[in-house]
Amino acid sequence: MRSLFNRKGFKKGLTVLAVFAFVLASALPVLAGTAFYQGKSPKYVFYFIGDGLGIPQRTAARAFTGKKLAIDSLKAQGITSTQAADRFITGSAAAATALACGMKTNINYIGVDPQFKPLKSVAEIAKEQGRKVGIVSSVSIDHATPAAFYAHVKTRKMYHEIDMALAKSDFDYFAGGGLKDPRGKRSKAPQGDALELAQKNGYKVVTDKSAFNKLKKGDGKVLAYNAWLQDGKALPYAMDRRDQDISLAEFTAKGIELLDNPKGFFMMVEGGKIDWACHANDGAASIQDTLAFDNAVKQAINFAAKHPRETVIIVTGDHECGGLTLGFAGTKYASHFEVLGAQKVSFQKFTDEILKDFRKNCGKSCSFADMKPLVTKYFGLKFKGDAKKDQLVLNPYEVKMLEEAFDRTMKDQESKSPKEYLLYGGYNPLAVQLTHILNNKAGLGWTSYKHTALPVATSAMGVGAEIFNGFYDNTDVAKKIMSLLGAEAKADYHAAGQTGLKVAAR
Repeated sequence: MRSLFNRKGFKKGLTVLAVFAFVLASALPVLAGTAFYQGKSPKYVFYFIGDGLGIPQRTAARAFTGKKLAIDSLKAQGITSTQAADRFITGSAAAATALACGMKTNINYIGVDPQFKPLKSVAEIAKEQGRKVGIVSSVSIDHATPAAFYAHVKTRKMYHEIDMALAKSDFDYFAGGGLKDPRGKRSKAPQGDALELAQKNGYKVVTDKSAFNKLKKGDGKVLAYNAWLQDGKALPYAMDRRDQDISLAEFTAKGIELLDNPKGFFMMVEGGKIDWACHANDGAASIQDTLAFDNAVKQAINFAAKHPRETVIIVTGDHECGGLTLGFAGTKYASHFEVLGAQKVSFQKFTDEILKDFRKNCGKSCSFADMKPLVTKYFGLKFKGDAKKDQLVLNPYEVKMLEEAFDRTMKDQESKSPKEYLLYGGYNPLAVQLTHILNNKAGLGWTSYKHTALPVATSAMGVGAEIFNGFYDNTDVAKKIMSLLGAEAKADYHAAGQTGLKVAAR
């Protein structure tokens, strides 16, 4: 073998290194995620955000189904960092502002920078360009993620002010969950009735599936939400959904139908309850809502197949939640994801309905023996059998943990001690213990009841999708979308004097 350290070899080596360096330098913008789009803007822009959708959540859904997700088919794949301006582990408001407006902000701030200066969102830019705009979410439509696209307030808890901003936004389609404070009952300075203002401003308010299905192109601006709103004005968890409920995929498909027009549209769709399920460490509910989110993405993929040269689809998460991991000490190297299919209701429905009815029916004489049939019915866990042959059979240690959780639940013990928090995270003790045990039997583990700082995956397909390859910050996702829209993330988009926006007072 000729050494590079003779005269000819050295020159040849330098030439090879120079060529390699040139190629690497040319690729760095894409590898580093700094690339922006400079071509003709796509007519149709889909932006899907899975709240709490980290790489583990995607992996768990894929493992449970045994096949790839629709989001796995998107050709461009990137990794995105999620830190907030003032905290390493972000919150949904700060993350949503970064993803919507392209700038870091502090925890709980919506659509404003750390100095409370309003920031223009990609949705507002799209509206200024003459596009129709749709905002869809499986949680309340005034929750942190959707709010960051149309509101500018100092705290995400200003639901009334956010609701009023929605009514004044002139966006074309709001759908999914309801409004948390339309009449200002929680506000220090009520401004009126947001629903009445929305109707006055031309919105058609629809609250049942029959009327929703009848909506058609040309109906004007629409505010649609499901008749049954489960917790916090949100859609029911996907695993709790009834036939008469509207799914996230159906809200997305209807949005496409209503928004399609010669000037194009921008639509943001959030899978918000992935996060809520992960906060409660409910693996089965998290997976089912991830699959519901994936089904919503399929609607956009089907549309893109008919408009391949005019459409871009971006899918990302705002942060990971729960510290989910696929691997548990008790199962060692084994995985049993199929056992998650034994769970029939979310932790929320079990708490709100099953336990409530149980207490009502047996009163003060309730015993754990009375609860056992419900444990088996709704979580598939068995009290008899061979635990070595059947993964769903409970061992004595697991039974003891359930008995303790049952006692705390029936006595309404809400201890805030560190031990209690580590065990149950502030949720119903029995519901959490049931999901923990089933998760562990499947081979899932959790480290937290809150968000984590893990990076998330960002995927894209269609016009300009290649700019989403590589590693980049969550603020860059918004900036890349701005470049797709033909706008630039310049200071004039983020200066209070230039936006024409006002920040709602605290």
